[in-house]
Amino acid sequence: MFGIPGKQAVTITPKASAQIVKLMTKDAKQGLRIGIKKGGCAGMEYTMEYVDEIDPMDEVVEQDGARVMIAPMAQMFLFGTEIDYEVSLLEASFKFRNPNVEDACGCGESIKFKDVDALAAEQKQG
Repeated sequence: MFGIPGKQAVTITPKASAQIVKLMTKDAKQGLRIGIKKGGCAGMEYTMEYVDEIDPMDEVVEQDGARVMIAPMAQMFLFGTEIDYEVSLLEASFKFRNPNVEDACGCGESIKFKDVDALAAEQKQG
């Protein structure tokens, strides 16, 4: 919906693709839906859920067998994001490298996006 023709809304690293495929297969899900919601100390949080059905309004990105659906209200805020999967001694988790984030809290769980009008203008220039 907010995309640029010929360019995926988000990119998925090989590690993230492998993890998404693993979890899709394990639970026989159609893919991973990502979105945003109000919350956290910076104002917004990412949401993630494995789903049984693809919503016709979702932006669908498929890469290396992984399927990610972007919820309609999140599409403008997630355009250009790279999804990665990182494993460390203490945790394993998906990481979002999002050029639309203006600020984040210290724990990295909560984000603040650029102004909606600025995002729309940047995407039209893209």
